[in-house]
Amino acid sequence: MPHAKAADIQPIRRALISVSDKTGLIEFAAALNEAGIELVSTGGTARAIKEAGLPVKDVSDLTGFPEMMDGRVKTLHPMVHGGLLAVRDNEDHKSSMEVHGIARIDLLAVNLYPFEETVAKGADYETCVENIDIGGPAMIRAAAKNHDYVTVLVDGADYAQVIAEITEEGGTTMKTRRALAHKAYARTAAYDAAISNWFADALKEEAPTYRAIGGTLKQSLRYGENPHQKASFYVTGENRPGVATAEQVQGKELSYNNINDTDAAFECVAEFNPEETAAVAIIKHANPCGVAMDGSLAEAYRKALKCDPVSAFGGIIALNRTLDGETAEEIAKIFTEVIIAPDADEEARKIIGAKKNLRLLVTGGLPDPRAPGLFVKTVAGGFLAQTRDNGVIDDLDLKVVTKRKPGAQELADLKFAFRICKHVKSNAIIYAKNGATVGIGAGQMSRVDSARIAARKSEDAAREAGEAEALTKGSVVASDAFFPFADGLLSAAEAGATAVIQPGGSMRDEEVIAAADEKDLAMVMTGMRHFRH
Repeated sequence: MPHAKAADIQPIRRALISVSDKTGLIEFAAALNEAGIELVSTGGTARAIKEAGLPVKDVSDLTGFPEMMDGRVKTLHPMVHGGLLAVRDNEDHKSSMEVHGIARIDLLAVNLYPFEETVAKGADYETCVENIDIGGPAMIRAAAKNHDYVTVLVDGADYAQVIAEITEEGGTTMKTRRALAHKAYARTAAYDAAISNWFADALKEEAPTYRAIGGTLKQSLRYGENPHQKASFYVTGENRPGVATAEQVQGKELSYNNINDTDAAFECVAEFNPEETAAVAIIKHANPCGVAMDGSLAEAYRKALKCDPVSAFGGIIALNRTLDGETAEEIAKIFTEVIIAPDADEEARKIIGAKKNLRLLVTGGLPDPRAPGLFVKTVAGGFLAQTRDNGVIDDLDLKVVTKRKPGAQELADLKFAFRICKHVKSNAIIYAKNGATVGIGAGQMSRVDSARIAARKSEDAAREAGEAEALTKGSVVASDAFFPFADGLLSAAEAGATAVIQPGGSMRDEEVIAAADEKDLAMVMTGMRHFRH
């Protein structure tokens, strides 16, 4: 029913506190007590407040029921929800409170069982279920609905603001209560999203009827891809090493484009097992402009840089091993936006430290390229969701389809090039030689155009390096999807490629194979496509 407009300032006489994360709890409770506010609490929160020497009433004193069923049932009671939901200016509500002895609850401070953290630690099914909070979200939603009168807190970062308002105003303002209610609903939405997506994974439900995406603000960004666009960076809690979980050792704040490109770089370099080889990926506008592997990071970096030194200027560099001094010195020779690596040694940190604006991120590990995950992209009126492209060349059944088989070095380079294809925007063509990219064609509408652009850039790189012929001479070539016609293959042969790797599956595969045989090219088919849009 309609009711009178609530007053802007609402005094707080009773607060219910029930928190899993007790950071700042005692200081907050002490400040509330100092303001003459009665404290009501539950379980471990009540014990912590009592041990701090502060007066606190147990929620069971309010409800008349003890906590039961391993704490599952304690706040799900009319004495609690009536105290949160009652409209203070509604005579019928006031009468019900008087008849049933329901006391007002003016402030609710709740943070939830650590479900996301429990999942991230790899806990078993039963443990994850036990960490699904029921009473907490129910109370939060009740208090947030009644924000005209009730102040709801789900984040310890807001304790200080609320205490300041109580001290200065004698209560909280409508503006603050509305902002906190918004935050409360967003928190329960993100919490439920995490639970529903965990269930979908556990049940192997590929297309659930409802799909929710939630996250926690990590960083407000100056702008998005362009200065007129607003942007923010949210994290989902997924336990995957990368830009979302990294420690920023130094450098200015990351931008929207930095974050996007750094993620692309680190996912690319993670294709290479650090126990087998050092690897470096240089990224520009989310596309690799040079990738290489070698015995040392420094040499891998030099080889990667040689592929396209012009595009590498102002790029993102990802490494699959701990950044060392020698590599840091090489990187510091040109302008770089971001370096991301599992770690950095003391010498490297000192060298990079001289470049005040250069961002250095350390992640503590590499993402698993085989791990499952969800990729989401918005479209008008909805979003697309698909599993992460976790196909790995080492797991595929490769088929040689030409008369000539690739030699050992050709095969190694073919596998290397196909790893990179997965991380280049389609249509993607990769030339590689001796464990390094020597030409990359990305994002073209025609595959033959990608082949030609990659070859031309290889010629430019050769001139930059003072070499007489294009770096593609004697290379191998990888394509992220099948060649629909032989023209793309012939362009690669013209550029000097001696072997080809591609998914196959075209209506004209036989025509393409015949063209490869005519040019004495070795061709391998993978059976797996790596489109990236």
